[in-house]
Amino acid sequence: MLSLGNCLDGHSLYCLLITTVTAVILQVPGASSIVAPSSNCYALDNSSHIFDFSSWLGQPFEYDGKDSDLVVRFCKDVESRSQTGYVDFGRFDKLNHFVAGSGHINFVQEFYNGDLLNCERTHDKMGRTAQVNIICGSCSNGQCTGELGCICNVTYESTCRVLVELAIPCKEQGVRVFQGFTVGFHPRSWEIVYNGMTQLGFDKSHHAFSFGTEQTYVALYMTAIASLSTLVQKPTVKIFPEHGLKVGLSGSGATGRPPTTLSPTMLVVDWSCEKAHDTPYEVDITIPVEGYEPIQFTLTKMCEYPQGKGGGTTRGWAIFGVASCIFIVLSTLFCCGGFVYKTRVERQRGLDALPGMTILSACLEAVSGGSHYSRAEDTNSAFINQASWERQPDAAQGTWKTSERKYGSI
Repeated sequence: MLSLGNCLDGHSLYCLLITTVTAVILQVPGASSIVAPSSNCYALDNSSHIFDFSSWLGQPFEYDGKDSDLVVRFCKDVESRSQTGYVDFGRFDKLNHFVAGSGHINFVQEFYNGDLLNCERTHDKMGRTAQVNIICGSCSNGQCTGELGCICNVTYESTCRVLVELAIPCKEQGVRVFQGFTVGFHPRSWEIVYNGMTQLGFDKSHHAFSFGTEQTYVALYMTAIASLSTLVQKPTVKIFPEHGLKVGLSGSGATGRPPTTLSPTMLVVDWSCEKAHDTPYEVDITIPVEGYEPIQFTLTKMCEYPQGKGGGTTRGWAIFGVASCIFIVLSTLFCCGGFVYKTRVERQRGLDALPGMTILSACLEAVSGGSHYSRAEDTNSAFINQASWERQPDAAQGTWKTSERKYGSI
């Protein structure tokens, strides 16, 4: 058997193969995710393996029998044809009902909300409905000869309900999906992962879904079916490019605590930009699940500037500058308002305004003139002087003595 040591014995082709495979593995930032199919035309079988029928969407299957002339448009609708025209037996339920079957039936599709003619009083208020039972293979009676399959038989349960048996060559089963598992930004949401499948926007790096430079962490909430929650293991993280973004995981989800629908676990992604980058960083998070394909999704982080010591200082000065401007504006308005009020009061009392100073000059003097910090004595002196010229001259009263530092009325 060839081994890596054979490279020394002249097996150049083997060495080239080893080198190429290793290079490809190292270049891939993370393994592929189980991405939700491009349409709702997919199903999970009884073993949780996914079958994607998106390419079959709208494919018509016709049945021309003695008592029925019917058409099934795959994942679209079911119609019956007669001399009076088409009778709608429902449209495909995109939300709920492409599910696994039982016995010889592999999958079941439900079609609801058909014509109301003679079906106005159905118990479910949905008019005519249809159920399409899908067999992977051929009809039991060997009717199907075409490559795309055919309708084996049609049975009318009533005027308002029809059962259709459809045989098709199902594709090879896909990966095994961990059903019921969700990841979202809130305890009851699933923006990132729904039913074990990664949603659009988090399957790979998407610039439109990037987190901003200033966001230093993001909290994710994970839920799973209680009976399967112990299968969830500790998450791991990979970053691409490897250097420039510092990432850490914390929270109950990071320790491997089993998540349930009643008690979600929280996975906190702490990240900080150490190096600015023109394109977003890719943070690939993998959550292993015993017996299933791992849950994988990608978070995208912008780094327009570093968030280290230098970046923090710059932001600090910016915040200080904005706060200073706001303080100056508010101080100016307060000062000017005070002087206007004081001037009006003095005029009502028959006193002159401040000698040699206009309101504007007084405001400027109060706001910008004091570029130095005043001492306690200066502040107190100003208070005393103001009190002295506010009082009317009175020979009966004693004069103020600032050296004695006596404040208040006499």
